[in-house]
Amino acid sequence: MIVQTFIRWAESASVSEREKAASALASTFLRLKPEDGRHRQALTALIHLLDDPAASVRSALAQALSTSPHSPRGIVLALGEDQPDVACHILTLSPVLTDHDLVDLAGRGSRLVRGLIAARPGLGAGAAAAIAEIGEIGEILLLLDNGTARLTRYSLMRIAARHAGDGRVRGSLLSRPDLPAEARELLVRHVGEALSAFNLVSRLIDPVRLTHVTRQAGAAATLHLSDHAAGEEMARLAAHLAASARLTPTFLMQALVSGRIDFFAAAITQLCGLSEHRVRAMMATGRRHAIRALYESAGLGRDISPLFVEATLIWRQCASQPEGQPEEGIFEALAASVKRPADPAAPVNRLLDLVEEIGHDDRRLRTRALARSLAA
Repeated sequence: MIVQTFIRWAESASVSEREKAASALASTFLRLKPEDGRHRQALTALIHLLDDPAASVRSALAQALSTSPHSPRGIVLALGEDQPDVACHILTLSPVLTDHDLVDLAGRGSRLVRGLIAARPGLGAGAAAAIAEIGEIGEILLLLDNGTARLTRYSLMRIAARHAGDGRVRGSLLSRPDLPAEARELLVRHVGEALSAFNLVSRLIDPVRLTHVTRQAGAAATLHLSDHAAGEEMARLAAHLAASARLTPTFLMQALVSGRIDFFAAAITQLCGLSEHRVRAMMATGRRHAIRALYESAGLGRDISPLFVEATLIWRQCASQPEGQPEEGIFEALAASVKRPADPAAPVNRLLDLVEEIGHDDRRLRTRALARSLAA
């Protein structure tokens, strides 16, 4: 009788009266015990309100049920798929919705629905991953601004891969301390490519020179990222570069002569298939022919592998000396220990030119640092 009376009353009541009734009925339902006979009647009345033609009535119902973990699941799911101004309360607040529910709602919903889910406090990893996979720029920015969302490494990588071209996304990602090194490298590389394609830059710098500068700057930025990676993070960065064919002899030589020995070892590990422990042991204590065999198994040609062996032995000798910086003199020592082939275009000559260039840049940086120190 109570339900019948309520339904008859709702047919003639005004919208504002139905809004108040929806809110009061939902609050009453949440206070009733399941064993109370009125509990089932109130639930039937709430279900009837789902078909109310006025969105404001359904919105009042959603708002009243949005924060309680005891709200009826069927009604919450129905309200969550209502129009956005009704569903917003449920999507952003309801504890009844599981991570799986949110994944389904994000997949079926509009951009606005995904945006509401992305801003949900305490958003789970599954729903965050779904938005990272299918979300557009607006939803992605809301997700990145949600400090309570659980964003996994995979989600951050997918966002970087899909939206590296957007400056706002790049800025938000690069400001995150939990951004994986491989995602950071991808974003930095994209910035370099965007700058090289910029009309003003391409007009001011010769194309050949621009390609060289961009490549060298990208390699330097990647190596700088490796300075802040350790353990598994460094291994993942090396694996990422190996998968994208970025571990070229030129890049490896730049890493070796600039002192990134740990990263160089991680890169060789990715290329040769041996364990990292064995690679490090061979680099640290192996004989010349063993180190050369290691590097050639990693894909370095027989014509350039001796240069890498010499660089490794020079670093080993420097590391055994307690005083002095290992970086000092490695460039000159390496150039002096390897005889240049007669062919200027030989791979060894190109690598030695790179070593010489890095040495010049290193001395300039040291001179600048000394000048600043003296000025201070």
